[in-house]
Amino acid sequence: MNYDPHSRYDTPLPIATQEMVWNPTWPVEKLWRKCTMQAAPDNKGQKPTFNLSPTEFSAPTAYEQWIASVGIPIHRGYFVEDARTVELGWWEERQCNAAFAVLAGQEGVSEVRITEIPPGATLPPVKFGLDESVYVLDGGGLTTLSTDDGQRVSFEWQPHSMFLLPRHTRAQLSNTRGDRPARLVHYNYLPSVMNAVPDLGYLFDNPYSDPSALEHGYSEAKVSRGGATGGMGFWTGNFFADMRAWDRLDPYKGRGAGGHVVWVQYPTSSIWAHMSVFPARSYKKAHRHGPGTLIVIPSGEGFSFMWPEGQERVFIPWHEGSIFVPPDRWFHQHFNLTAEPARYLAMHAPRGANQSERVENIIRDQIEYPDEELLIRQTFEGELAKRGLQSAMPDAAYRDRGYEWNYEA
Repeated sequence: MNYDPHSRYDTPLPIATQEMVWNPTWPVEKLWRKCTMQAAPDNKGQKPTFNLSPTEFSAPTAYEQWIASVGIPIHRGYFVEDARTVELGWWEERQCNAAFAVLAGQEGVSEVRITEIPPGATLPPVKFGLDESVYVLDGGGLTTLSTDDGQRVSFEWQPHSMFLLPRHTRAQLSNTRGDRPARLVHYNYLPSVMNAVPDLGYLFDNPYSDPSALEHGYSEAKVSRGGATGGMGFWTGNFFADMRAWDRLDPYKGRGAGGHVVWVQYPTSSIWAHMSVFPARSYKKAHRHGPGTLIVIPSGEGFSFMWPEGQERVFIPWHEGSIFVPPDRWFHQHFNLTAEPARYLAMHAPRGANQSERVENIIRDQIEYPDEELLIRQTFEGELAKRGLQSAMPDAAYRDRGYEWNYEA
């Protein structure tokens, strides 16, 4: 019997069918299926009303009811193969094309939304009561933030920029190019808050104003090091110009493959992020943690396996622009199938309620190379062979749990 991570939802989602999960007898091309799109009803101009009856346990959450009322596509499944090209629909209120992604691992914790700004256009300002992290998939533009007491700050962005839209500010996004649209992916924790406070007037355009919201500015990020991060740098700032080119990295010795990492925090937000960079023709150790973490691919090509303990694996092919969210307590493992380093950027919701990247028990929650199933290595090497490449993983790493990687290469 296949594991169904979507059983908590009233609206049917793609189930892990025999075409989506891992079986060693099947060719890899048949092991995955990208997300499906749910058409939303056209309820423009109507104020949403939410069914909050505690006796109707199968009713969609307030957040699910709201996004269904917006009238734009909702993409469901395990992953979006390319957020730069996935289908969007016109959102009249926001004056742009957009879509929601409700992927298996978000689990009512985080929101993922894709926005496309038309060439040369400026969108209406939006005041939102929560923090929102934005990653630029394609295009260039300008963000203007303002507070109700007249403070104002603007900054430009480009492909692979990442920045924060602070809570209780008005954010206005502009596309500074007249020849092509700009596409962004937005990440916040609206579902978890809205399910507790199902009041759109409270969450959007709330008259509350925070005069300190912009005091940290949008200048270059600063690094700090301490015992809490094991001596690794934690970069603090509201704007990161190019995550694809970011090279101020620390060795990430706990996760194998000779990889490196940068840890990111916003000065006043509980949203945080990290980006892992790992070498050509290598792969990371499998691990698991809580739900809600969005993974975006800035560069590289490869695949990831995701699976609940003791169940079949879901095969996720990825490249630049792919996004996916590992489900709660599912093991997941990332594989680089190119001759160049690969990167994945992980955006995290506020800590708490098991919504953490931290591996709580290294023995229970991480699988060392000598302990993994042989099929993992065989699949990786088989996928490399299709591309005329060979694995760079040293044989000693499969025998010695204490294998020391070269982090200077």
